[in-house]
Amino acid sequence: MAFEETPAPRREISVRRAPRYVPFMVLGAILGFVGAGFVAFVLPADGEYDANAVFGFFLIAFGIAGIILGSVVALILDRISLKKAQTAVVEAVSDAEPDDDATRISGS
Repeated sequence: MAFEETPAPRREISVRRAPRYVPFMVLGAILGFVGAGFVAFVLPADGEYDANAVFGFFLIAFGIAGIILGSVVALILDRISLKKAQTAVVEAVSDAEPDDDATRISGS
């Protein structure tokens, strides 16, 4: 009885470069912290509040705003990457025969 290979199943997949959200959020928070420092220590201060208290207030407000802004930028870049996505066809490879690279590595 001859061994007959069944054709490997083929699938179409979408290939794209999607952004990672956390670095955008962290960068937004850092920019918010810098903005808070600018508002508290560079702009003229009101005599009623201490500069450190103003910095603490704006640190929270600008930090949250920066995180939201970074997330929105990442979402926009994600939508753009969806439009630039390409499709590729992949098929399963049986494990019956080892790859040439695997035998070369294990043989040395």
